[in-house]
Amino acid sequence: MASVIPGFDYRRVPVADGVSLNVAVAGSGSPVVLLHGFPQTHLMWRHVAADLAADHTVICPDLRGYGASDKPAADADTNTNTDANADTDTDTDTDANVDTDTDPAAYAKRTMAADIVALAHALGHDRFALAGHDRGALVAFRAGLDHPATITHLACLDVLPTLDMWDVLHGTTAAVGFHLFLMAQPPGLPERMIAACPDDFFGHFLDLWAGDPRAIPAEVRAAYLDACRAAVPSIVADYRASAGVDVDHDRADRDGGRRLTMPLTVIQQDWGAALDYDAAALWRAWADDLEHHTVGYGHFMAEEAPADIAKALRELLSR
Repeated sequence: MASVIPGFDYRRVPVADGVSLNVAVAGSGSPVVLLHGFPQTHLMWRHVAADLAADHTVICPDLRGYGASDKPAADADTNTNTDANADTDTDTDTDANVDTDTDPAAYAKRTMAADIVALAHALGHDRFALAGHDRGALVAFRAGLDHPATITHLACLDVLPTLDMWDVLHGTTAAVGFHLFLMAQPPGLPERMIAACPDDFFGHFLDLWAGDPRAIPAEVRAAYLDACRAAVPSIVADYRASAGVDVDHDRADRDGGRRLTMPLTVIQQDWGAALDYDAAALWRAWADDLEHHTVGYGHFMAEEAPADIAKALRELLSR
């Protein structure tokens, strides 16, 4: 049972041509979608999801390219600039510039965000709250920018927006993000290197980033490693997009003054002290209604302090 959240119903939901997502759903009430990070699957939300399902409809998908969701081949032009103002939302966002002729890269956060909007719509929800951790937070951030009429509340856990992340990584301190630079390289070498020892590579982050290793029990850790081992090309493609097309999209939005208009909660470790940046200030540049919290947990905070994270999400939903 390590690969499922007890009490949740599982289904596969088509969200794009040739792409279906594995999704766990439970509860009733206003919808909340929870997006996982790296190197995890939707299982990282198991405690928080069970808590929120007491009075919300909770939707926990595996992102495209991860877990049991489909893993389309990456577009050859992942590092090229697609239309930065494209909006694939199926409803009408009056403050978004729509270009339905654009075909975004397979793992651009714009594409992955459109997956999540399509998923919620397929499940009957025109508007929903969205929380993401790590990679899932980048997808959530993009969804908030591209689909402001759809996302009612937004939470981003332990991440910076892509453009800001690259700006703060410099000098020897950038070594902490070595995997970002590795997976940004052209297709071929990163995939072969990681596939040669996937458990060592992905396990390194599970061990290094955990403030409390007991928060990820052996059977869950094994489920994460199994999922990652089967998804090396798509995981690399996700990261490669963040060194290319995702930067283009963020820069276009920042230059154009596009902002997050829904209530936003950000919960982060204090990386700013080590990397010499003010995380709250970086987020304020993007958001009209921000609550920023610095915490002492490890990176896997939804597993290490689930009661605190559930409480913070409930407080966000009340705003």
